[in-house]
Amino acid sequence: MNENTDVVVVGGGYAGVMAANRLTQRGDVTVTLVNPRPDFVHRIRLHQLVGGTDTAVVGYREVLAEGVRLVVDSVTRIDSAGRAVELAGGGTVGYDYLVYAVGSGSADPSVPGAAEFAYPIGTFEEAGRLRPVLDAASATAAVTVVGAGPTGIETAAELSGAGRAVTLVCGGELGPYLHPRGRRSVARRLARLGVTVLDGPGTKVTAVTRDAVRLADGRTLSSEVTIWTVGFGVPDLAVRSGLSTDALGRLLTDETLTSVDDVRIIAAGDSAAPSGLPLRMSCQAAMPMGARAADTVLARIAGERPETLNQSFAAQCISLGRADGIFQFANRADVAVWFNIDGRLGAKLKETVCTGVVKHLADEAGKPGAYRLHRLSGGATRQRLLQAAQAGQAEAPVAVAAP
Repeated sequence: MNENTDVVVVGGGYAGVMAANRLTQRGDVTVTLVNPRPDFVHRIRLHQLVGGTDTAVVGYREVLAEGVRLVVDSVTRIDSAGRAVELAGGGTVGYDYLVYAVGSGSADPSVPGAAEFAYPIGTFEEAGRLRPVLDAASATAAVTVVGAGPTGIETAAELSGAGRAVTLVCGGELGPYLHPRGRRSVARRLARLGVTVLDGPGTKVTAVTRDAVRLADGRTLSSEVTIWTVGFGVPDLAVRSGLSTDALGRLLTDETLTSVDDVRIIAAGDSAAPSGLPLRMSCQAAMPMGARAADTVLARIAGERPETLNQSFAAQCISLGRADGIFQFANRADVAVWFNIDGRLGAKLKETVCTGVVKHLADEAGKPGAYRLHRLSGGATRQRLLQAAQAGQAEAPVAVAAP
């Protein structure tokens, strides 16, 4: 008779749910998912929560396999020596293997006044706090969105589509990921929506006050509501638990997503830094990584050698309100190419992605092991980067302790 294996998954986002569902394909594995919220947060719809066009949540019953035990709580510390996680609500949960999938949130802003007067929207709770602030503001209130990545662009477009007077402050280039052709398309469509776009080096924000935003070029913009979408941070759980991380706090792993400190800990999603070369923070990376993390655990249980990360990218899609959008194609190494689909078809493709993400998770819940996208070849680019990084480490001078 096979001995039962207990696996704890910390974090119930895209990576964590995918990993938890996939692990249930073995009957001798008990899977526990620990998450601070009772519902799944559909994070790529948070800009719609801010704009009032979606709740950005899905019931776990729709995406989580029946065999997964859900514990609604927060993990305060991982006791790797004792193979247990400590919960904020008290008590511990033991494990044989742990999948670390705590995701990401808003970065702590270093700009003076931003923490006090700007509203981040990197998490469900943050977006929820902003919603009543916008409801209370007058229809003509000046709204400033700081940051011109996908979140900033989507939020600015969503609010402008709702009739708000929105200024998008890029702090540099609009949509840095986009191909120049795609960037021009986004700029035109934002202008059509009525969004004022301020880009260029002089648009870096230097200070935020209760009713204004100051820029590096000396301009001061009136702003009744300032929304902060610059950068992402990760929870400090790995750091607090004494595990090795990169400078941002992502758990350092090898290419099988196994912690460099502990073979029993496997990471996936935004909070993982495989070989110190993390992937772009996105659900496009998180779900395949969740599947890969589960496969690593299952391989170790079976006494087999885990396969290595082989991530393939395809695109970045951005909604521009409810009736417009852009689907920016990319090569497998996640570099944008000249081809994109925009307009109404771009919006439909974006919506297809949003609904498709939930479907992928639900399908894996119903038929564990069915997901296959993590097996698509990512090409040779990552291998070249790894080789370059290893060569650089070998050439670096070795530090010698003073006598």
